[in-house]
This record gives sequence, C-alpha cells and structure tokens, in this order.
Amino acid sequence: MENNTAERILNVAQDMVRNRGYSAFSYADISKQVGIRKASIHYHFPSKDELVQELVKRYREGMVRACDRIAQSNLSLDQQIIQFANLYRDGLENEQICLCAMLAADFAVLPQAIHDEIQVFFRETEAWLANLLQQGCDAHIWHCQPSVEQEAKGLIAMLQGAQLLARPAADSIATFEQVVYPMLKAKFSKS
Repeated sequence: MENNTAERILNVAQDMVRNRGYSAFSYADISKQVGIRKASIHYHFPSKDELVQELVKRYREGMVRACDRIAQSNLSLDQQIIQFANLYRDGLENEQICLCAMLAADFAVLPQAIHDEIQVFFRETEAWLANLLQQGCDAHIWHCQPSVEQEAKGLIAMLQGAQLLARPAADSIATFEQVVYPMLKAKFSKS
C-alpha cells in the first residue's frame, strides 16, 4: 500500500510539473488529487525538493527504458529517430512537455540535487542519441556536423523547443509534427 501511495503521489506530481512547472504546485494540490492528507505526502517525501528529485530520477529511468526499447526494435535507424521524436510528441497528447525541459526553465530556483539529476538526464539522453547518430554516420547514411554529440544536443533542443512552440497552438500535435518531421526527414531519411 505504501509503495502504491508513493507511486500515486509521484504520478500526480509529475503531471503537475509537466503542466505547470516546479513553482506552480504544492502538496495541497497533490493532496486534493490523490485524496490523502498532506502529512501522508510528507511521510513519503519529506520535502518538495526530495519529491521533485525522485520525479526526475524516475523520469530519467523511464527515458532510458524507452530509448532501449527503440534501440532493440527492428526499426531502421531513420525510423528510430522518428520514434525518439515521438517520445516528445506523445507528451503533447496530455498537454505536457518534457519534465526536464519544464524544470530547466526553473533551474535557478532548484537545489543542487535536482540540478544534478536534470544534468544526468540530458547527458544520458544525448549519449543515447549520439550513439544512434554515430551508427547512421558509420553506415554512411547520415553526415553529422560538427559532431554527433553536437547534433544530438541540437536535436533535443529542437524537440523541446517544438514542444514549447506547439503547446499553445490550437492543435499542438499537428504543430509539433509540422515543425519536427519535415526537418527530420530532410536530415535523416535514407533517400
């Protein structure tokens, strides 16, 4: 029961952070949605900072699993790039953006422990994407300039920027797709 309660707290908090940001939610907000007292939240997560640190860790681990599923699929490299972009697209279906992108906007007010988790998220995600890009370069499918690492950073920035651009649009999914997929096709299609 305790793990289930902690998981429910994390799920609600993650939705709130991905929709509102770090500063725009409280334990009272979580309490209302989960249907428990604030003291129960404090039992699982003594402080908001500890809660958010755990959120980032859990989100990062989820991204690692999603990237591993993509890498282990039988998809071509260009289809894997699309599947990676879809991880960002899919959040918009719930009117959410990347948790770490949302928290990066609040970076100045976050404690060091959360900074560290966010930085690990970006390092791991960039490393995974750089590995995928390197495979395409090694197969002479793509040409990444000036490096696969910088290309990976640029792609992540584009995907997160596209989420921000698409979020207020009347049709956020269509807006994201109109921004992202033509650019990916132009740069990473086999043709």
